[in-house]
Amino acid sequence: MTDTEVLVVGGGSTGCGIARDLALRGVDVTLVEQGNLTHGTTGRMHGLLHSGGRYAVADPASARECIEENQVLRDIAAHCVEMTGGLFVQMPEDSDEYFERKLSACRDCGIPAEVISGREAREREPYLTEEVERAIAVPDGAVDPFRLCVANAADAERHGGRVETHAEVTDVLVDDEAVVGVEVRHASGPGKRDHATPGTTERITAEYVVNATGAWAGQLADMAGVDVAVRPSKGAMVVMNCRQVDTVVNRCKPKGDADIVVPHETTAILGTTDEEVEDPAEYPEEEWEVDLLIDELAKLVPVLRDSRTVRSFWGVRPLYEPPGRGTTDSTDITRDFFLLDHADRDGLDNFASIVGGKFTTYRMMAETVTDHVCDELGVQARCRTADEPLPGSEDFDVLRNYMDEFGLRSPVGRRSVQRLGSQADDVLDTDGPNPVLCDCEAVTRAELRDAIDDAGTDLNATRIRTRASMGNCQGGFCSHRMAAELHPEHDEPAARDALDDLFEERWKGERHALWGEQLSQAALNYALHATTMNRDRDPANGGGVDFAAFDAGGKDGD
Repeated sequence: MTDTEVLVVGGGSTGCGIARDLALRGVDVTLVEQGNLTHGTTGRMHGLLHSGGRYAVADPASARECIEENQVLRDIAAHCVEMTGGLFVQMPEDSDEYFERKLSACRDCGIPAEVISGREAREREPYLTEEVERAIAVPDGAVDPFRLCVANAADAERHGGRVETHAEVTDVLVDDEAVVGVEVRHASGPGKRDHATPGTTERITAEYVVNATGAWAGQLADMAGVDVAVRPSKGAMVVMNCRQVDTVVNRCKPKGDADIVVPHETTAILGTTDEEVEDPAEYPEEEWEVDLLIDELAKLVPVLRDSRTVRSFWGVRPLYEPPGRGTTDSTDITRDFFLLDHADRDGLDNFASIVGGKFTTYRMMAETVTDHVCDELGVQARCRTADEPLPGSEDFDVLRNYMDEFGLRSPVGRRSVQRLGSQADDVLDTDGPNPVLCDCEAVTRAELRDAIDDAGTDLNATRIRTRASMGNCQGGFCSHRMAAELHPEHDEPAARDALDDLFEERWKGERHALWGEQLSQAALNYALHATTMNRDRDPANGGGVDFAAFDAGGKDGD
């Protein structure tokens, strides 16, 4: 007798999508994730919902998958998606021949594509440089990866699945040339839900195990004694202080560094770079990458030169090159996904890995994996994830009317309903006062309380559910308010530790942008944190955050 029928390792978009698909088909599923949901690649992306235009020339198969799933996600995840549209803009030095190839390839892949003049492009996006000559308009969009993953995990739980975060796999259990489960260590400290005892080790047995760990797939496979040659590729991104554009802006040239600006919620995200690394968790985060993004993309959107950055971050793509292709350059590796059945491939039963792919095609990837697992288990059930809306996206068109009908024309009300979707009525229906606790993102007490009910004392889990602390102040003015909401259910030491964990996570992204006004803002955030509840985290005084970066100088000698 096993603990679960299927064990999914990895709580990113693909893992959560697999867990949801299996649960909807009536399969008993458990998902384990070493950190919070979206801990890895999913939580470190630029938020682009691909039309497929970026891949149309070099990887048409991936482009076709993207436009197909783009249309699906608009329907099933409407409260996570903003259809901004996208532009591939041509500068004077960009090739006419490549522009025409891009246009033709988009149309060949079934991607709606329209040529507009430079003047029309600037009418859509006034901050575009006057040098833009023309552009191709495509149906790109923006998607909130945090909201989408949480919704998938919640639906999996609603249909009987088990989701365990902060549960690191320490061993893959193999018996008689078959994987029979994993051993996990449940993290100790604040923020862990009551599904398992913090600080303990658990053996979870399963009839089938799915490796959906993305860039970590090679490491998990190694625990099982098989080889999966993932080629992790890091990419830097920079979050700006506001939306300098409302449309996704791509440079119309062969894929390279610093060629896209994505409007995302209240910000714009600049991306990206592409550099292979050995370890998906340990790699250099270099200042030149941040400088490159700002300098290059300011050529497209000049106002970026004088705009304030909020944070910078790096993600790692789980690139996979099938044996025999011999590609040496990571930029040439296909963005397609691959299901590796280790029974056929390595003689190891009850184990499969899903590698490669993109966030936009997560649902398609999950369907492919779930079809395979159900075949292995003899389960006869069709996939429903392309048709059934995620929690929050049911009757979303009705909700747009609801915002006006019930007096939610205010920015706060609209932001709340955009985040909560069809769950807004239940969450916002409160007898007491419902003040705004995160001013930057207009997050109310009711939203925070609802997230805390789900996440426990883990304020970073609350953050990804609400966006509280993800705005301009990066938690400087709201993190203590979030911690205060843990009372009275949780004691003061738990609230203090949760506050420190939240602030440390926010600090990771701020420390790369320390010059001029950026430095002043970061110093203010530190001062606010150090003086609120006397939480001075100077390592010399026994704290855990190294703020020596304040003494490391600024940019270009400032």
